Amino acid sequence: MAKITFPDGSAREYTDGISAAEIAKSIGIRDVIAAKIDGQLSDLTTTLSGNAKIIFLKFDSDEGKEIFRHSAAHLLAQAVKRIFPEALLAIGPAVEEGFYYDIDHEPFKPEDIAKIEAEMKKIVSENLKIEREEIPKKKALELFKGNPYKLEMIRELPEDKISIYKQGEFFDLCRGPHVPSTGILKAVKITKIAGAYWHADAKNKQLQRIYGIAFPEKKMLDEYLKMLEEAEQRDHRKIGKELDLFSFHEEGPGFPFFHSKGMIIMNELIDFWREEHRKAGYLEIKTPIILSKSLWEQSGHWDHYKENMYFTKIDNREFAVKPMNCPGGMLVYKTQPRSYKDFPMKVAELGLVHRHELSGVLSGLFRVRCFTQDDAHIYVTEEQVEKEVENVIKLIDRFYKKFGFEYHVELSTRPENAMGEVSLWEKAEANLRKALEDLKMPYKVNEGQGAFYGPKIDFHIKDCLGRTWQCGTVQLDFQMPIKFDLWYDGQDGKKHRPAMLHRVIYGSMERFLGILIEHYAGKFPLWLSPVQIRILTVADRHDEYAQGLNKQMEDAGLRVEVDSKAQTIAYKVRDAQLQRIPLILTVGDREVEGKTVSVRTLDGKVKFNVDPEKLLKAVCKNVAAREREFELSKQQNSTNL
Repeated sequence: MAKITFPDGSAREYTDGISAAEIAKSIGIRDVIAAKIDGQLSDLTTTLSGNAKIIFLKFDSDEGKEIFRHSAAHLLAQAVKRIFPEALLAIGPAVEEGFYYDIDHEPFKPEDIAKIEAEMKKIVSENLKIEREEIPKKKALELFKGNPYKLEMIRELPEDKISIYKQGEFFDLCRGPHVPSTGILKAVKITKIAGAYWHADAKNKQLQRIYGIAFPEKKMLDEYLKMLEEAEQRDHRKIGKELDLFSFHEEGPGFPFFHSKGMIIMNELIDFWREEHRKAGYLEIKTPIILSKSLWEQSGHWDHYKENMYFTKIDNREFAVKPMNCPGGMLVYKTQPRSYKDFPMKVAELGLVHRHELSGVLSGLFRVRCFTQDDAHIYVTEEQVEKEVENVIKLIDRFYKKFGFEYHVELSTRPENAMGEVSLWEKAEANLRKALEDLKMPYKVNEGQGAFYGPKIDFHIKDCLGRTWQCGTVQLDFQMPIKFDLWYDGQDGKKHRPAMLHRVIYGSMERFLGILIEHYAGKFPLWLSPVQIRILTVADRHDEYAQGLNKQMEDAGLRVEVDSKAQTIAYKVRDAQLQRIPLILTVGDREVEGKTVSVRTLDGKVKFNVDPEKLLKAVCKNVAAREREFELSKQQNSTNL
């Protein structure tokens, strides 16, 4: 008999050999697409013998979405092969915004894409069963002998048995898992096509990359496409170019170049971050970008994270470019003896990290190969853990409210590749749960999704389009202090190991900026706007008055421009609006004579006869408080446009 334990702790006994699908049916769970058995993602056809823990996955979970979308990538590949049998399939992963498949074929025409999408829908209607099969490596090499991409992947696999997935006449090399049948992939759409080099190397042949999205219901697809249409208008890559904030170049794929206006926003975010961290008692440090291989072996990154790292040699020694800041921070901790009186010891770092990402998943500022983490490591006694976790949560809450973000939290537990003793993990998970429950914060549990060194609480912010983004995190770590042999002198005069909290708030500053651009559609609050005020002159005779206003405002610390070009006011206003400048001041004869200005705001209002002194005072107050909205005094005359 097999004793099966469910996420709520309840258990049932079943006859050995029962499938995950049959178990789901026996307890009345519907719309299941896959399962996690003892932490291993599995098809619903997987049979169980002996005791096991099982979690059923639906589309509403992150893992469920990934499995669903990867199955849709196979659906796309099958449709391509039916219409273009000569096409050679390369790879087809799920990505954050859907899925793609790289295909060796001459460029597809729009009418080809329409045919492929129609064939995908036909295959869905056929409701083909999706089956896993394990075959010897030799047989796999024979099966894919006409496809150099698949042969290369097979030869690189260390296993003697190779898994393939079949649906109808189609088969593909894959580890899985997949949804049970093609009929589940009810709503599919090809979203775009691009070129991509095999292994992201321009020396290799360029492949055709077809992107798509898939949902279990047409209504969900329709809502997504509507959101996508609005998101296109807010695309941070498009707005970033229009506002001259940043750029990307082929000389550094995945590495953003920030322009002066982009740096203004980044520095404002950093100033706010530093101010809040000083108030909260954090110390700031900076550690090197390149550190020796031995350090990464000691930290465990060499065994658990090596595929995401970059390497170099210096003086015949191996080094790595840091993907995380914590090992360097722990070297700083060890530079002198520490006492319980130093705790909680809060050490923050705006550290530039590098992580290798496949070219197919690079996406503007959202997915880059180098980014700045607003990291902090908090060293605490075990008794201080829960209080400091609560303090971090409260700090994150203050930040997100400043930008107007709602958010939800998720608790991620011990993963398969976890480092250290299970008992320490259980204690760490209990600490995080208690902190959340003491703050009465609702949370979702992601079993097996913690970092390799500790469980974590992730913060998912929601933007104005309803999309969620995982940004902040707090991770409780009992493992690194052991790895790095960290100690402190306790009140009892004995040596003790500290516990350690890893946490970020922005997460990646680059990604957070991308989110802000799309959330605000480039219409930043005054305190973040690269240009806060632009003064427009009606004619040359108004330049002197405009320049006087400009100096007065610049002296007050504001970012101001004067547009005195020989163009119409309507043209100048339109240009300023396209640049999303929050306050547009117009000066003509009436304003010069009355020592006033006319003010146009991005909320669609124009205000006349505004006193510059009062305006300056109101703007400075708004900027100092980092307010999200700006309104002139109700005493000022205003007219809706």
